[in-house]
Amino acid sequence: MELCKKPINNTSKYKDVSEKYCHQENRHNGRCSEFPYLKHLKADHKRVADKVVRDSTMTTGAAWKSKDAGPNRILRWVMLLSDQELLQFGLDMEMMKPGVIAKLREKSATYEQCMLVAGKLATLVYQMPDAPDCPEDIRSYLEERFGAFIENSTTCIICKEPLSFSLFEVAQRGKAEVETAHSNPRTHSDENVGFAHRDCNIAQGNKTLEEFYEWIQGILNRVNGTD
Repeated sequence: MELCKKPINNTSKYKDVSEKYCHQENRHNGRCSEFPYLKHLKADHKRVADKVVRDSTMTTGAAWKSKDAGPNRILRWVMLLSDQELLQFGLDMEMMKPGVIAKLREKSATYEQCMLVAGKLATLVYQMPDAPDCPEDIRSYLEERFGAFIENSTTCIICKEPLSFSLFEVAQRGKAEVETAHSNPRTHSDENVGFAHRDCNIAQGNKTLEEFYEWIQGILNRVNGTD
């Protein structure tokens, strides 16, 4: 699919880091849009649409903002800048703890990579059990870019159990029960991203899925006396 790619109005203080552009199909009718495939979710399930945008474009960072903890969220492509370049935005990486720096840096990604992740997440949302029906124009757009839909096929990328759309509405202690997750926690790309149960995502931690499964198998072998 050939995209419009006309520049989108950008008032962010990071606007000079990367230009934002329209992701409508080229020669479309109507206004340009950065996330045209989210218009239905924005209207009927705004929390889910906001999550797709937030998780695809922003780092998780720390739970609070301070000199040693760092910013709680920041655009992923901004974190591709050097430490010296980040100083102009008031971000002093030398003042942050190593663990915080790792969280900010390890899943940095270009604007283009983040937009692919957003489209992939939207595609997975509509293939969840109990998901709302996807409007035909949005389905056609997503299928052309990310492959044919398979109904009810979205599973937790870690435990492989089906993930119900209804989990987006369930939260404990302010934490959603379904989270965006990565097969390799240090790579943010559409081929590496998916959704997971919160407990599964926490359990995986900073291990790749392969490392995590090997770790679990080692535990089972010791428990069963087969190690």
